[in-house]
Amino acid sequence: MIELADLTEKVFVLNCDLIESISSIPETKVTLTNGKYFLVKDTPSQIIEKIIGYKKRIRAK
Repeated sequence: MIELADLTEKVFVLNCDLIESISSIPETKVTLTNGKYFLVKDTPSQIIEKIIGYKKRIRAK
């Protein structure tokens, strides 16, 4: 699970295993495997770093 901020800066937690794609339009659009999407303030690079950090923490346990 990673924390993201929507365009109103409200923070929410997202299951990163459900992410299908991330694109810039110019805000960042995170599309999930079920077709739902979120527009967020985080950049694609920031999201990728959060996913990598999350996966490392899970594997370290």
